Amino acid sequence: MLKIGITGGIGTGKSMVCRLFELLQIPVYDSDLRAKHVMAFNPVLKQELISAFGPETFNAQGLNRVYLGSLVFPDPEKLAKLNALVHPHVKQDFIDWAAAQKAPYVIKEAALMFETEAYKQVDQMITVFAPLEIRLQRLKKRDTHRSEADILHIIGKQLPEEEKIKRADHVVYNDDSQLLIPQVLKLHEQFLQQVSGSKR
Repeated sequence: MLKIGITGGIGTGKSMVCRLFELLQIPVYDSDLRAKHVMAFNPVLKQELISAFGPETFNAQGLNRVYLGSLVFPDPEKLAKLNALVHPHVKQDFIDWAAAQKAPYVIKEAALMFETEAYKQVDQMITVFAPLEIRLQRLKKRDTHRSEADILHIIGKQLPEEEKIKRADHVVYNDDSQLLIPQVLKLHEQFLQQVSGSKR
């Protein structure tokens, strides 16, 4: 099965692009959502997290996100440790999920595809691009709880857009000058042709 990765910095609109693929009946693996699910319900990972961060990591409601967040976000070493524990389980979760799909191809969406080497799990990469000014406008409307400084701090931690474009096989421009739907339809046709070509 053909596996396609989608990435893009915060505010580029990769979720919108993924929704368009879903409308075309293509299954999309949302890495952030699945990571939360795996952290909450994978018994092996649960034990690993308790060993690493203490019994308070889980409470009667399940994963104690507030406690874990307060522990790892101010401390880069602890955050790296958390990622090192979670990523192998999410990697396996994607393998199991993809194997269960019946579509001609699947999509894996993640903000940090290149940074976490998740791109190695897919055959081709799409980067969704939008200029910084447009991203800031969108994010100020969407994330009213965040200041411009907060947004720029998040963007600063992600791989620069130029680098993502350089590493991508395909670029979708969500810059208000090109329509998204024709770009997605064109890629969809391309992927279907590749799948049918490989079956011959």
